[in-house]
Amino acid sequence: MAQGAEQMQRTPFHDQHVALGAKMVPFAGFEMPIQYRAGITAEHKAVRERCGVFDVSHMGEFVARGAEAVDFLSYVTTNDVSALEVGQAHYSTILNERGTIEDDCLIYRFADRLMMVVNASTRAKDFAHIEQERHRFDCTLEDVSDATALLALQGPDAERILQPLVDVELERIAYYHFVDGRVAGAPAVISRTGYTGEDGFELYFAVGDADPVWNAIMATGAVVPCGLGARDSLRLEMGMALYGTDIDDTVTPYEANLGWLVKLKKGEFVGRDALVRQKEQGIPRRLAGFVLEERAFPRPGFPVYQNGLSQGLTKSGTVSPSLGTPIGTCYLSPEGAAPGSPLEVEIRGRRVPGRVAKLPFYTQASHK
Repeated sequence: MAQGAEQMQRTPFHDQHVALGAKMVPFAGFEMPIQYRAGITAEHKAVRERCGVFDVSHMGEFVARGAEAVDFLSYVTTNDVSALEVGQAHYSTILNERGTIEDDCLIYRFADRLMMVVNASTRAKDFAHIEQERHRFDCTLEDVSDATALLALQGPDAERILQPLVDVELERIAYYHFVDGRVAGAPAVISRTGYTGEDGFELYFAVGDADPVWNAIMATGAVVPCGLGARDSLRLEMGMALYGTDIDDTVTPYEANLGWLVKLKKGEFVGRDALVRQKEQGIPRRLAGFVLEERAFPRPGFPVYQNGLSQGLTKSGTVSPSLGTPIGTCYLSPEGAAPGSPLEVEIRGRRVPGRVAKLPFYTQASHK
């Protein structure tokens, strides 16, 4: 067991991971599976071609209730919560007064409440950060993370495999929409969302129902268990940001290419003034994707150069299992971030040539 692992939290699926031979690692305060016996590449391809299941119960869930819950969450995030219909979810960012990103999140609108889903590593910080603004609004905020299990069933076969296990018509759930239903008899929120670029569902249910839900999914014989390694390579191929790697509290949504999440016209929200100033003054840098022209393995923290000048460090990096190409992200000047612009990444003392690539790296067409 890794040093300090005895202090790690465990999800309700820990024993199942161990029984399946998962390699367990510390992650965001939890002991989590990084991969199973088949390996990251096999898990990645299973999601792209068939179906995989991820335990993401380490994520944090907050529930807001009350007359002004919508106004409250709209004030502490950048997207317009009031525009959500009941049964709809959206992606957003949580900012500080500097306009930089405290976390990214999902917000779900129910008839009687809202749910915010945040990253495990920032759960306590996020709750304290937004709770300090709650006194402005007539609402309550509750952290229900420890009582909530979360599985992500992802891949082109996800709907076909999940349908016999639920009591709702999955084809009627649009992308970024959700319903209350039952999975393997357990009450659950069934959401057509994910972090892989494939069709799929995220299932929220009580921790006490973890075993029957997991067992029913695995009993189909058609789902491959997947760890954090495949989750990371899948999201990177799609150009999806990872908090703590691609984005953090040193960058704004505009710099991170997340300006589409900023709704300035909705009115006041935390960080708005700073974003208005930056938009007026000009965005100094942008998150860009790159591909390398030689066989190499870019990882986070490698030096990046353009025209011989240092551009900081790589943020994400891997060899794409779908494309067989070295890919990654870094921050560049607006001019340097133009697709096709040359750059170099220093790997083991050698500068490997590459170019800026348009995101996402992977599309169904590019894989054919």
